[in-house]
Amino acid sequence: MFYHLLYPLSGHYPLFNLVKYITVRSGLSFLTSFVLMFVFWKFIKKYLEKFQFTETVDMYGNSGLESLHKSKEGTPTMGGLLIIGSVLVSGLLWTRLNVGYTWYVLLIMVLLGSLGFADDFLKVKKGKGLSRSEKLVSQIIIGCAVGLVICLNKNISTVIDLPFLKRVQIDLGYFYMFWGSLVIVATSNAVNFTDGLDGLAIGGVICSSLVFAILAYLSGHIKFSQYLFIPYINNVGELTVICAALLGAGLGFLWFNSHPAEIFMGDTGALALGGILGAIALLIKKEFLLFIAGGIFVLEALSVVLQILSLRLCGKRVFKAAPLHHHFQLMGWPESKIIVRFWIISILFAACSLLTLKLR
Repeated sequence: MFYHLLYPLSGHYPLFNLVKYITVRSGLSFLTSFVLMFVFWKFIKKYLEKFQFTETVDMYGNSGLESLHKSKEGTPTMGGLLIIGSVLVSGLLWTRLNVGYTWYVLLIMVLLGSLGFADDFLKVKKGKGLSRSEKLVSQIIIGCAVGLVICLNKNISTVIDLPFLKRVQIDLGYFYMFWGSLVIVATSNAVNFTDGLDGLAIGGVICSSLVFAILAYLSGHIKFSQYLFIPYINNVGELTVICAALLGAGLGFLWFNSHPAEIFMGDTGALALGGILGAIALLIKKEFLLFIAGGIFVLEALSVVLQILSLRLCGKRVFKAAPLHHHFQLMGWPESKIIVRFWIISILFAACSLLTLKLR
């Protein structure tokens, strides 16, 4: 919004020419979302406590995990509303509103956040949230809608870019609809699985947001994209501003979500954050790099899949509990040690994803 209000005045006031630059608006978006987290933190927490939107510990009958998490009972949940609000406001204030990419990713975030909110609301009020099939079907529908929009929009390519390979691209055509659904479902669920310890998921989101801020900027810059042999996508650099808003909101939320957490994001935040990262990856054609940058989410999701398959096929457990962070808890690792070590792994994955830009 500020771009459209201030940039036309740059002819009279040269200072306003700064809003033309994506880097400047990204920095301001980062600061805005970070500050908003602190401004509305007490209001949101008070509201959640007033209506008793608080955490209920349910570890599916695992007494060991329930005893470890018992102290978290009563902590306000649905803190994802604060993240979504901060990103939404910052994005609308500092992006160019005439660029469709920003509207797409913000809409995906709101839709998946709404799905997560419904699940959290039912958990709190009725003791049981949406069924796995209900959530999965809803995620698939939203994902297919994203893929269909990309297929129908002539300005957005249905090509997928493969890392490590120069100019090797595959055009999926209308099959991109199913690819888009797969990416959205996978990323939203992976972040949701990771959200089990204080600050664990948001730490991974922060790393991924920083990586995708860089990737979005490079993809939207014709000289950098040509130099790195990655697809140039006109105006996609505006997603850098959204990634910066995610980064700022993530850091602000971590201030209150770090161990011991004062608030949880709930499915409201986890599904929304996973979904928006997936949508950004689809639009900048870096879906495979998302699986590297968000490697910690992939590991968590794989641990769940392996556990389920092993139980059904062999009747045995691969891990003491899934997702993976619970396995280490039952091994006796302190929660803070698990969180910090997983953050370190997230940083390593993020660095590796950026290194692939020159390994072509």
